[in-house]
Amino acid sequence: QVQLVESGGGLVQTGDSLRLSCVASGVPFSNYAMGWFRQAPGKVREFVGVISRNGGNMYYSDSVKGRFTIARDNAKNTVYLQMNTLKPDDTAVYYCAGRWDSSGQYYSRRDYDYWGQGTQVTVSS
Repeated sequence: QVQLVESGGGLVQTGDSLRLSCVASGVPFSNYAMGWFRQAPGKVREFVGVISRNGGNMYYSDSVKGRFTIARDNAKNTVYLQMNTLKPDDTAVYYCAGRWDSSGQYYSRRDYDYWGQGTQVTVSS
């Protein structure tokens, strides 16, 4: 049984930092590309960033580039999303997602096979 479990969300103020975690089980984690997405109320789920299976490549959306960083610890089956200089526009439910890494570019929701349940991030102004 595959499980992706996010944690670390919460209520913060503009300019604060937050680190999300996603622990995976039931998949060969070190072979999986791991992505982060977010969905604000009334909006479609959007790509935030992705990290390759060995952590050597990361790609980010323009809206978070320079503020957010993805990292992973394959020994712990965990991927992280470090979010700095948070803005109210970052308010959303954040999801981690996984798929077998075939060295592709995985920016779309349709690229991913497994999803977590999401964790709420709220940034107050």
